[in-house]
Amino acid sequence: MSEAHAKPEWAQSRREKDNAQRIAQGLKPRRRIWPWIILAIIAVGVAAMVFLRPAPEPVEEVAETAAVAKQIRQSETTTIAPETLRETVKVTGTLVPGHQADVASQASGRVMAVMVRPGDAVNEGDVLAQIDRAPLELQLNQQRATADATRAQLVSSRQQLERTEELARQGLASPSALEQARSSTEALEANLAALDSAVASAELALANATVKAPLTGIVASRSVDPGQTIQAGTPLFNIVNLEQMEFEAAASVNSSARVAAGQSVTVSVTGLDGREFTGEVSRVNPVAVSGTRTVPIYIALDNPEGALRGGMFATGYIVVSEQNDALAVPASALREDAEGRFVLKLVDDTLVRQAVEPAREWNRGRMVEVTGIANGDVIVSAPLPDLDAGDAYTLVEG
Repeated sequence: MSEAHAKPEWAQSRREKDNAQRIAQGLKPRRRIWPWIILAIIAVGVAAMVFLRPAPEPVEEVAETAAVAKQIRQSETTTIAPETLRETVKVTGTLVPGHQADVASQASGRVMAVMVRPGDAVNEGDVLAQIDRAPLELQLNQQRATADATRAQLVSSRQQLERTEELARQGLASPSALEQARSSTEALEANLAALDSAVASAELALANATVKAPLTGIVASRSVDPGQTIQAGTPLFNIVNLEQMEFEAAASVNSSARVAAGQSVTVSVTGLDGREFTGEVSRVNPVAVSGTRTVPIYIALDNPEGALRGGMFATGYIVVSEQNDALAVPASALREDAEGRFVLKLVDDTLVRQAVEPAREWNRGRMVEVTGIANGDVIVSAPLPDLDAGDAYTLVEG
């Protein structure tokens, strides 16, 4: 059954109704021809485009013969120049004031006044505290009175001795009387000497009632307040002088064997970034600290600006060996091939192999003293494995 017979009459198009009538009359149905016409037109158009299009012009192939220049940053190169090479030993530790004093009371009594507080600057001889002078003055006066009385007795005893000696020469005094006069005089002389010492001691105690600064510096601590009663020997103040500091450092046992007094030191301090201080080794402890395997090293540092403080952590590099006017390259610049050690030298936009002979490592292996290079040579100092001798290069900033 055809498509026309399959549809109801009301749903058939006009062409489908005509074809149905033709079939009923025994004729063939009419077929669509316009799709075939359109397809034929498209085929003709495509064929025309293919056969009528002009032939493309031949493209000439240009062989790339220019070599590619490799870029090298200026920071990856080094210009050779004579320099001072140093071998150093690293030490670490803390800073302490070079001069300090613990001030203790040398007299007993009640503290009447305290003149300074922690952080105050003092000069040598400044009064720090005052202890009650009244009982000490009374004691001094008593000692002086006793000594004066004994001195008067001694004067009388000496006069009596002179008279007794004169009478003895005349035979009017017995030898025993003369001996007794001499003994009495000698006893008074000894007693007066003891009393004079007691007077001096009382005077010293009175002077010590005024506590004075033993050095110029800054009060670091105070452990006394007015009204306290103290005894001789009681700690009162700690005074430090920061004009010179001591770096109490430590080095490994093996490294310490190369350290000696008088060697120069470069010190950097935590908290003072970007600043370096120059010092000198003053002492080296001959024995390592038990349990740490480190040897104490003592380094003197000048501190004229007062930037350094006690207790700061520091790192130092002690110069144990030095070579002036040496030619050296960074260890990263050295390369090696079958012919030996070499560096890449920059010459007229081309890298050139420059043979060198290492002599000695410096600065804990960072620099290598070599022969075979000259002052002014420019070499590749960065480890760039993609560079080879003969490569063209271009220097760029950075």
